[in-house]
Amino acid sequence: MKKLILTAAAVSTLAFSHASIAAYPEKSIRLVVPFATGGTSEIIARSVANSLSTSLGQSVYVDNKPGGAGNIAMEEVKRAKPDGYTLILGHVGTLAVNPALFGNKLPYDPNKDFVPITLVAKVPNVIAVSSKSANKTLADFVADAKKNPGKINYGSAGNGSAGHLAMEYFSSVAGIDLVHVPYKGSGPMLTDLISGQIQATFNGLPSLMGQINGGALRPLAVGSADRSNALPNVPTISESGYKGFETSQWYGIMAPAGTPKPIIDRLQKEITKALQNKEDSKRMLDDGAILIGDTPEQFAAFIKLEQGRWGKVVEKAGIKID
Repeated sequence: MKKLILTAAAVSTLAFSHASIAAYPEKSIRLVVPFATGGTSEIIARSVANSLSTSLGQSVYVDNKPGGAGNIAMEEVKRAKPDGYTLILGHVGTLAVNPALFGNKLPYDPNKDFVPITLVAKVPNVIAVSSKSANKTLADFVADAKKNPGKINYGSAGNGSAGHLAMEYFSSVAGIDLVHVPYKGSGPMLTDLISGQIQATFNGLPSLMGQINGGALRPLAVGSADRSNALPNVPTISESGYKGFETSQWYGIMAPAGTPKPIIDRLQKEITKALQNKEDSKRMLDDGAILIGDTPEQFAAFIKLEQGRWGKVVEKAGIKID
């Protein structure tokens, strides 16, 4: 009798589980962003959230959880119930750079604690200065830095952020000595850059486009392999005398490990469909993002490749967390 009761309970639980998956989503979905408001990550996340809210028929809301180079949010989400109602915006920093920076101290395993859903977008990093700066080109900026070693400040969204790593990487290649000023997000950093409190940044293009278009910032060079469609007259760093140099940010959607595959597949399908819709993706496209929308397997393979690439960059450049 006891066996029959246990078997019936197991069958009932399984049936409930299948029913829940089939009915997904039945409530709001939380999309965690491991960085502060006002940056590229929020622009990408809100575009995805808005599209999913429409296609899934349930609210998808963005929850910014900054701190610890993204580690705080990643650790929290890895412990979330794997039911599709908690997702996180994966990023080059949290998924590819942090394993090299933190090693055994990293409080999560990017390959075991999460399931990739899809790579959403790649975003060129841009070296930019205030429009009031005397530096008109990347060559001007490097020459200025060489004349004034340790006196030029650059800002980033925080220690270990993509902008921090990108500028440290470029500094090592260019042979210049800059001072890193970490902020709690791109918003306050840009305020100080425009006002002249700091002299430069190497940030994701979407967070800079509004100020570039408004004339407050001057882009000197883009870090992507090719020129950005959003800034066709701005040369790449590779074109500017540093052949082969490339660094871009990228963003994708992840779920806690153990999330049922039918839910992963549903989310991948809806996100990819939204990325193909120019209206849904207009903000990201206008801000220079390159939209992707691949499979979970392709995204997983891409993460592995990026981990290898950034591991070498971190080691070669001797990048340290301040």
